[in-house]
Amino acid sequence: MRLVSDVGNSGRASVHGTRGSERMTRVLASMLVHRRARGQDALAVEGIAGLVQRLAVMLAAGVAPGNAWGYLAELSPRNREDGAGDEPLDSPDAVARGVAAAVVRGETIPAAIGIAAGACQPRAAEAWRAVAASWLVATSSGAPLAGCLREMAEALRQLGQLHRDVDAALAGPVSTARFVAVLPVVGLMFGTILGFDTIGILVTTPLGLGCLAVGISLSVIASRWTATLVRRARPASGSPGLTAQLTAIALTGGGSIAGARQSTAVAAKRFGFGDALGEKGIETVLALSRRAGVPAAELLRSEAEQDRRTARTQAQLRAAALGTSLMIPLGICVLPAFMVLGVAPLMLAVLSSTVTGL
Repeated sequence: MRLVSDVGNSGRASVHGTRGSERMTRVLASMLVHRRARGQDALAVEGIAGLVQRLAVMLAAGVAPGNAWGYLAELSPRNREDGAGDEPLDSPDAVARGVAAAVVRGETIPAAIGIAAGACQPRAAEAWRAVAASWLVATSSGAPLAGCLREMAEALRQLGQLHRDVDAALAGPVSTARFVAVLPVVGLMFGTILGFDTIGILVTTPLGLGCLAVGISLSVIASRWTATLVRRARPASGSPGLTAQLTAIALTGGGSIAGARQSTAVAAKRFGFGDALGEKGIETVLALSRRAGVPAAELLRSEAEQDRRTARTQAQLRAAALGTSLMIPLGICVLPAFMVLGVAPLMLAVLSSTVTGL
């Protein structure tokens, strides 16, 4: 009977262990996909910058805006004989095809870009909305569109580098947090590998169910806490300096400061962006321009570049401090979860085996 009981327990542990391994594999796969998506977002912003630069060159050469988008769509990989068939739906080339098709249907180019941005990942969507806002402000103020797009392409390259630097700075702390987050699962599987029915103890006994409830609660709290800390370590604005740059574009068209502010406000409302700190900086720059009698557009471009440099520095500082901040959820939530999900069931299984043996 004892042998049959051990065999039954071993079989149940094997089944539970297999299911636990599958769950753990899904968790790790989800983490890898999320991390890969972050890297693709940073690359997408730089890809958008390259496409905007091509648009600027074609417009400077005299190509009509609608035709320029059509040429980009024609030469995208999916429309070439040697093109790849697995192109993401939110890639710059896919967005170019969407914009070209929308323009043929009669949509304005800023509206078409805004619609196409809806299918993109957050960072890429913000970049596309910045392009749409720049296009709208340039056309409404009479500013040279090709020059404005060149400025936007350079700004997007700086933003892409900012995202890449922040991702690199966060890679170590985030990877450590993800590894530590699976420690409770590892502890649970370790007891199963040793031959104890730790999973069975968790799901069939009152003490085990209590440990399971506490462990899951602590793991969920740790996961959300860590995600919040990581989110706060990233730049608060996806397009720092954009408001100042749009105001500079509007002033380049020869309009008044009041008209430039109005054009920027309309674009900000339409495409859903705004920066209170940026607004304060713009007011300071405009006051300096009036006092010193110098062109406000150049001062605003300089302010936009400074905003991007400041955002980059602040994000790097927050990323450096993240390693210490992540120790708080580790000590308060993850390690106790490891104890109640990994160690406590193992001890209960050992005690149960000892009592049964006696």
